[in-house]
Amino acid sequence: MAPAAAPDANGSETVPFHGARQAGVGTDAQAHGVFVALDLQPGTTPQRVKALLKLLSDDAANLTQGKAALADTEGELALRPARLTVTFGFGSALVDVVAPRRRPAWLKDLPAFSVDRLVPEFTGGDLLLQICGDDPLTMAHAQRMLLKDSRSFTSVRWVQTGFRRAYGTEKPGTTMRNLFGQVDGTTNPSAGTGHFEEVVYGTDAIPAWTQNGTSLVIRRIRMNLDKWDELDRSGREESVGRKLSNGAPLTGTTEHEEPDFAAVNPVGFPVIAEFSHLRRARPDDETQRIFRRAFNYDAAPTSGAVSDSGLIFVSYQADVERQFVPIQRRLDELDLLNEWTTPVGSAVFAIPPGCQPGGFIGDQLFT
Repeated sequence: MAPAAAPDANGSETVPFHGARQAGVGTDAQAHGVFVALDLQPGTTPQRVKALLKLLSDDAANLTQGKAALADTEGELALRPARLTVTFGFGSALVDVVAPRRRPAWLKDLPAFSVDRLVPEFTGGDLLLQICGDDPLTMAHAQRMLLKDSRSFTSVRWVQTGFRRAYGTEKPGTTMRNLFGQVDGTTNPSAGTGHFEEVVYGTDAIPAWTQNGTSLVIRRIRMNLDKWDELDRSGREESVGRKLSNGAPLTGTTEHEEPDFAAVNPVGFPVIAEFSHLRRARPDDETQRIFRRAFNYDAAPTSGAVSDSGLIFVSYQADVERQFVPIQRRLDELDLLNEWTTPVGSAVFAIPPGCQPGGFIGDQLFT
């Protein structure tokens, strides 16, 4: 038997799998994320979907707690969970197979945006597995086990692998940086607060599709770092509307200060330009809020390029059409960052509630 992890090692840390809500949403973001989209086999029945979800839920319940999955031939690789979470998302086709009347109106492809250059290999999907953790070996094992147990039910549509800072590099709660060097996600609501609850799990005015459920939008955004290199520091900051040093708005000195959109410079122009990302992303309507849980990616560059890098943009919100889409429309119309970014992948998933011991993710769809 392999030795147990040291009590003070991060490898021994676990995030509960069972509960009213799925882990991996309000959980403090881990260092690594893998997103796997699966397509159901043609002619899949509700009974087959139920069997698949039971099997994968059982795997995830064990793996996230540092236990070998059923028929795990490399069980030693599961013993260091390192805050592993597995979050399930349902595409429209899966919900239509099981309970079409329960499908929310927003569970469909996003509207076409002029900036999009979507490719099939990063778009769509019937079932999403969001696998996050602080140890890439643990995650690779979890991904393999989940795919082994789903192969007779599904085929892999796409896989996206992302990262943040390594565990322990920064203090918990530090806002991530993307590969443009920007502080990314300053205005995120803090998990456990009333604001987070409203944004992610809904209100009377904007309810979630089901109690303790939410939605996920994943967008693969390619960043042209080679072209970004040509822009000087002041140009970069004006494009974003924030200081690169600490993420403060150009009208402030600290990251979490409220921007002053009315402030003008000595010649009368707004300090934070109308075309800046900060201004376009900031809604005047307080209901248009999202919770970001993004990861960077860095793939092999194509011929002649130095990099193929970008952001796996992940957002959670109670209602995609009323919260996410209005923000994206404003960015599509007038966001200077569009000069250096291109969305190449897009998908929308319904995030069901969690489950209790003996149950499985999505079991409420079968009652």
